[in-house]
Amino acid sequence: LVPMSRLPCLAALCFVLSACATPAASEPLAPEAPALAAPAYAPVFRPQDWRGTIAGETTKVAVLASTHLSGSSGRISSAQLEPLLARLEAFEPEIITYEGLGGEQCEQLRVSPERYNGAFETYCWGLDEAAAATGLSLPQALLEVESQLADWPDAPTPAQRRGLAAAFVASGDRPSAIVQWLQLPAQERREGDGVDAWMLGVLNREKAKLNENVDIAAVLAARLGLQRVYPVDDHTSDSIQASAGVGFGNAISQMWQSIPMDEIPGFVEYNARETAIETGEDVLALYRLLNRPDMQMTFVENDFGRALTMPPPDLFGRQYVAWYEARNLRMVANIRAAMGNRPGGRVLNIVGASHKAYYEAYLDQMSDVELVDIDTILGDAP
Repeated sequence: LVPMSRLPCLAALCFVLSACATPAASEPLAPEAPALAAPAYAPVFRPQDWRGTIAGETTKVAVLASTHLSGSSGRISSAQLEPLLARLEAFEPEIITYEGLGGEQCEQLRVSPERYNGAFETYCWGLDEAAAATGLSLPQALLEVESQLADWPDAPTPAQRRGLAAAFVASGDRPSAIVQWLQLPAQERREGDGVDAWMLGVLNREKAKLNENVDIAAVLAARLGLQRVYPVDDHTSDSIQASAGVGFGNAISQMWQSIPMDEIPGFVEYNARETAIETGEDVLALYRLLNRPDMQMTFVENDFGRALTMPPPDLFGRQYVAWYEARNLRMVANIRAAMGNRPGGRVLNIVGASHKAYYEAYLDQMSDVELVDIDTILGDAP
């Protein structure tokens, strides 16, 4: 195959040769060659090309693909996360994002349940109890959080931390509330300053399952002395699924069921490692596996790659991929906003494993972002 960049030169050469070589009268004319296709249109601008000209350092951005710990069925404990947390702490991120929805978008989903496929009930918390405890509506809570953080002292009092934790809960951002709660001495984790008995149960995580948004993101942020984590998930593209038409859900479920999980090496290795976890080093090994490039391609090819080949007439697979691409684009836009005021900093994004490849593809287009290979943070496997 001839590289596309050489096609114009070859076309000119063919024209010259055809003008010079006139066939003899007795020879039949050669069949006319098909016209060469014009090169595909390409944009004139790529933001990433500016990286070498920016003022200051690039922003170092790492993406950690995570299993959803709430579905680990008790096989993973918080203590077993310690080797992973130690390596992430050594990276010293200044901004940590997590796969969760903020209060503003949850309100959007709440008032339009049909448009967003009932996403509020699945991904959001109600705020009535938090409003009763703090006296803050959602807009007021969001303003209170920003106001407190804008004038946050180097050595906040326990009352200030309790008040900010309560405001975070009222804003719909529970992981950030727990960042504050974990930095309080144990005896100061009590009611008061907007924290009532109900909220105390939330902040102490009574009956809560393990969750990477808290047990990795919030715990890590508290250890580093950060004041918050950032919710960056987005489910507004669920409107694509809601309007995809009758049969969409069944078609995608059938596509998933057709994946030969027991025959794909990456999935076989993941299942074996996940079911055999006994130590923190086993958990770290599982995370190394999830973040391996070949495992990332296994996720992408066997889900979204398969979906793109689903046949007409409905092309449900392409609608499914459109939903996921839109979701990830919006999530990365939220990451871009979260790190916008910290150019040259270090950012850690914690997200479900099948998002990582999309995150990195989109983040790599940013003008001042330098992707960090997560392997350099997690360390080599023994």
